[in-house]
Formats: sequence, C-alpha cells, structure tokens
Amino acid sequence: MKFRKTGIADAQLLLGFYEQNRTHLTPWEPERSERFYTLDYWREQMHNREVEMQDGRAAFFVAVDDAGNVIAVCNLTNIVRGVFQAGYMGYAVAEAYQGKGVMKKLCDYVVSYAFEELKLNRVMSNYLPHNERSGNLLKSLGFEQEGYAKRYLKIHGQWQDHVLTARINPAG
Repeated sequence: MKFRKTGIADAQLLLGFYEQNRTHLTPWEPERSERFYTLDYWREQMHNREVEMQDGRAAFFVAVDDAGNVIAVCNLTNIVRGVFQAGYMGYAVAEAYQGKGVMKKLCDYVVSYAFEELKLNRVMSNYLPHNERSGNLLKSLGFEQEGYAKRYLKIHGQWQDHVLTARINPAG
C-alpha cells in the first residue's frame, strides 16, 4: 500500500474507485448525478483539483494497492489561511478494505502532512452521529468533539446532523 497526492492522470482510477464502491458509499455522501460516474466528469475534477492544490486551497490524497488501484481517498479541502490556518478532512475507503486499518493510516498521513507541510493549526472533520466507524476512527486519530450541528449537510438526499470534531497541531 502506498499513499500519494492525486494528479491529472488519476481520473480513471478515481472513477473506478467510486464506481466499484457506489453502493457502499451512498449512505455517507451527497447524492451523485450519473455524470459523477463518467470519465469526463473525473477529468474535469482532476483539473479543478490541480488548480485548488496550486492555490493552496486543498490537497487530495489516495491510498493505492500493489496493483495501483485506489483503495481509499482522503482530502483536505476549504483550507483557510490568515488567522485561521485550518482545513476540513474528508475520507472514504473501499468496502473490501473497511476495518483493515487502511483509512486510519491514510488519515494519519494526511493529518501529518497538514501539520508538518502546510503548517495548519487545526484539521476539522465531521461525521454523521450514526456512523460509529467514522467516529471511532477520528477519536483514534486524536480528534476531539467540538460540537453538534443540526441539519449540517445534505447527505444521501436528506439534511443530516453531524458531530463536529477537530485536531489541533501540537507544534502550535
């Protein structure tokens, strides 16, 4: 298993990841149009992601298996500089790799990148209250609950509450 940033050439790999895990990820993500599952969409996404990374507004990572297939994704988005120095972490793991430690290792890698390379002060990550796996993952990574937001995001076609968590850079 290898961790790396994504690039323009990863459109097909990410399309494959989301196609193969469509049913598995549906309860935890926004509703996706059919266009989301097309190569054209992912080519456009990868271009947009490159711009966001160059501008310092985001960083996108994948875990790949020995054959080069994407088995997990972890992204830092909505990075804000100035007096805030923070970003949001989102993640997803392939169904076949759930419960095998892949997500924890990738998220730990990304949090380290956020603190050491980007020098962020905080990484925030939110989860659905009934998603115990996600809550346990964040707790194991040192994230602490900071709040509870009602009707926070529209997930799986419904406005859903979220537990708000964050991890603060110990290097402060």
